[in-house]
This record gives sequence, C-alpha cells and structure tokens, in this order.
Amino acid sequence: MNDDLSPGSLREIVYSFQKSRIILTAFELKIFTVLSGSRKSSEDTALAVQCDIRATDRLMNALVAIGLLKKEEKQFSNTVTAETYLVEGKPGYLGGLHHTSNMWQNWTTLTEAVQKGKSVTRTTNRSNDMKWSEAFIAAMHYRAKNQAAAIIEHIDLSHVKKLLDLGGGSGVYSMAFVTAKPEIKAVVFDLPHIVPITRDYIDNEGYTGSVEIMPGNYLFDDFGSGYDLIFMSAIVHINSYNENLQLIGRCARALNQGGQIIIQDQIMNDDRTLPAGGALFALNMLVGTDSGDTYTETEMKEWFKSAGISDIVRVDGAFESMQLIGRKRS
Repeated sequence: MNDDLSPGSLREIVYSFQKSRIILTAFELKIFTVLSGSRKSSEDTALAVQCDIRATDRLMNALVAIGLLKKEEKQFSNTVTAETYLVEGKPGYLGGLHHTSNMWQNWTTLTEAVQKGKSVTRTTNRSNDMKWSEAFIAAMHYRAKNQAAAIIEHIDLSHVKKLLDLGGGSGVYSMAFVTAKPEIKAVVFDLPHIVPITRDYIDNEGYTGSVEIMPGNYLFDDFGSGYDLIFMSAIVHINSYNENLQLIGRCARALNQGGQIIIQDQIMNDDRTLPAGGALFALNMLVGTDSGDTYTETEMKEWFKSAGISDIVRVDGAFESMQLIGRKRS
C-alpha cells in the first residue's frame, strides 16, 4: 500500500463525495429510469421527475461528465452502465443504493460521533420506519442473491437437518441452503417488523413452505433449539462486544452436539487496520448504531471459546466473504 499520497491524489479523495452525491441524487429522483430506452431534454426530464428545470439540467450535465449519461444536441440518454444497473425493473438493478442514500445522512454526523464516541442520530431505532427497513433489506438481498450459493459451497451440510438463519433479513441465505440441500428445515429469525418483508421475499422467490419465519429480538427472545447449524451473516457488527459474547453463548445452548456456528462478517486483524473495508465499516457502525463495531479474529474466538465452541477455523471464500466456523463438542 502506498503510504505517501500526492497532493493531487489527496484532493481526489477529499472531493470524491461530490460524484457519489450526484449519482445518489439522480438515483433517488429516478432520472435513469425516466431516460430508459429513450433520449430526452433536461426540460422534459425535469417535468417527469417534478424538479426545477435549470437544476435538473446541471445535474444531468454532471452525470455526462461522470460517464453515466450521454448528451447529443441537448438530448440526454443513459450509458450502457446506467441502463444496466440504475434502471428500475432491469435484472441488474442496484436497488440497494436506496440504503446507501440513507447511510449518507448518518455519515454527515461523523465528526460529532467521533467527538462523543457514539451515534448522534436518532435513526438507530427504526422499528417504525418501514421505508428504511425495506431499503436496508433490499440492499442486503441484492448483494447476496447472486453470491450466496458460492459463499456457502464449502460448508459441511452432511449432518445438518435444521438450521437457524439469525437476523436473516430477506432469507436469502436460508433459500441458498435449502437449494443446496432441500431436506433442510431452515428458520429465519428476525425482528417483528422485518418478518413481513422476509415473507414477501420468500414467497416471491418460490420458497413458501420451505423456509420458516420466526419473529423476535435475538438479544432477548427465545429462538428455539435443536439446531445443527446457526448462520450469522452481518450480525455481530451491529452489537457490542459483550452483547456478542452473550449471543454466542445463547447460540451454543441452542445447538445440538456437533452443531456449527458460523459468523460471516468483516474479520479484522489485531491492529484493526485491515481489511481496509472493515476499518471504514467500523465508522459506519459508529455513526449508525448504538454500539456496533467491527471485530478481530481474536475477539470472535474469545466468544466461541467462552461458549464451549471449538474446532475453530477461518474461511476466506468467494466474493471476499470472511467466515469463522466453530463446532459444539460434548
């Protein structure tokens, strides 16, 4: 890694937020969807998205400069990239960018969050914010849908009859497990206001009756027992160290002998600087949660060992996934 940035490189990093905001604003306004398969003036586009004409024109010119729109004789159209990934209804549509727009609001509070050592937004409890929840679950689903099968390929399912997908969101991993081994009984456990969203995804993907849904808060509520596998994807970074310590203990008690616990998350080195994405994500947890963080492999192993989980192995797999896997031994 180059540890000596030039002034030009530094400026490029500092100003990179501008391009991000331009893209997110155009995405929120559905400009790419309005332009899909057509050429329109900025005036016609502004009328379609109900925005100011001059301001819309300047936004679209900036999108041309970035490389997401083309402009010929005052008529704008999508580039191939925009048409493929930013138009609603297209197979490659990056619907998860709605969640990225929500994240933007939290990141604007980073300075104050660092000063106070915790999130200063009042968006950490979103139990009644269905729009935020739907955007969040969509982001997780779109990212995992085409990756889950490859990510779980190495997992030993030979003795797995019942699995718990803890905080499973859309149920995307449960669906992948059931596809890999149809006789598995999969249970998605998530918050009560998420469960209707989960049910919609499972029904729409054709897994009705194959995946069970259970509502509750995994920090407090009973999530059953008799599991051969408990899968925790993108869960531990939401909680504090002690919350995870207690949660892994509860998971261990819910496992059958020989059962596995799998933590899938950012796994940091001991000085918390690598992977780089995990170092940045720790700040995302700071600005957006009450006590979330990214954790080191050493810390995760401490949770496992405290709960009597042994045979711990780390697997760095497809799509830069990182997993820590342990078993419950008698």
